[in-house]
Amino acid sequence: MGKEFGLDDFANLNGSLSFEQKAGGPPSMEMKMADISWVKNKKLDIPYAQESKNQVMDLYYPQEGEGPFAVLLHIHGGGFGMGDKRDDHMDTYLKFLEKGIAVGSIEYRLSGEAIFPAAVLDCREAVRFLRKHAAEYNVFPDKIAVIGGSAGGNLSAMLGMNIPNGRFPGEEGKTFDTDCSVLFAIDQFGPIDFRNMDAQARANGVSFADHDEAVSAESSYMGGALPELSDDWLAQANPMTYINENMAPLLVEHGCMDRLVPFMQSVNFVNAIYQKLGQGRVEFVPLPNADHEDREYSGEWNRNVLWKWIEKQFS
Repeated sequence: MGKEFGLDDFANLNGSLSFEQKAGGPPSMEMKMADISWVKNKKLDIPYAQESKNQVMDLYYPQEGEGPFAVLLHIHGGGFGMGDKRDDHMDTYLKFLEKGIAVGSIEYRLSGEAIFPAAVLDCREAVRFLRKHAAEYNVFPDKIAVIGGSAGGNLSAMLGMNIPNGRFPGEEGKTFDTDCSVLFAIDQFGPIDFRNMDAQARANGVSFADHDEAVSAESSYMGGALPELSDDWLAQANPMTYINENMAPLLVEHGCMDRLVPFMQSVNFVNAIYQKLGQGRVEFVPLPNADHEDREYSGEWNRNVLWKWIEKQFS
């Protein structure tokens, strides 16, 4: 994109759409699982750390080719407090196996088990593990990328910042023998700036303004009601805090009619990258009619958008 994406663009995209006119329907709270039975070559529940039974990952391989393979790792959503690495998002990403890449999915500690920064630390450790054991798992250590939606979008964006070992909260004083950088990252409708989510929701008239409540997903993740937490603490969970020259190429997708995560979360994130690093470091794909977890994201049109961008990064 050649210019910043601001409020005027948001208004133009929404036009006269009412919330009831959106195509995707409201998100379902029922967790649906992917069909992985058809994938013949897979390795499931690989432990990448030893602190929790949830520190495991799955890997799926193309039916053809000997490898090593580039690998796209899915980080599931669920408000940092629920979800599963084998949820039905994997039905979409497993279609990329026919393109000749491997696909994986990371499980991580949820907020009921451990609050921030545990989820980020787990995802970083999963990447380190796979890079270190790349030969054993038949992948290229320098062709590991991440994709996630909602909470997984935040985590994917965080990994995409390529924050050096020891420079992330919870890693102070520790030493690591393997890098945790990724080749690229895809953030789909991730919450980015927790402090301002409710203000943005009230301004857009579409999203629910309930993130500041003590029982919200973000409050549970951060360890207290957001209004009672310091700006410094919330900033540590905000990928914008870590924008730097070493960040990976980033693709951001967000629906303008998102009722759970305000569209301006991604607008401001993308604009912050433009302001700090200039053009060419991030690509933004707004979906004018899409709600949170909208079926547009898994549709053929968007799969083609994703693959075109992914193929360019892996080449």
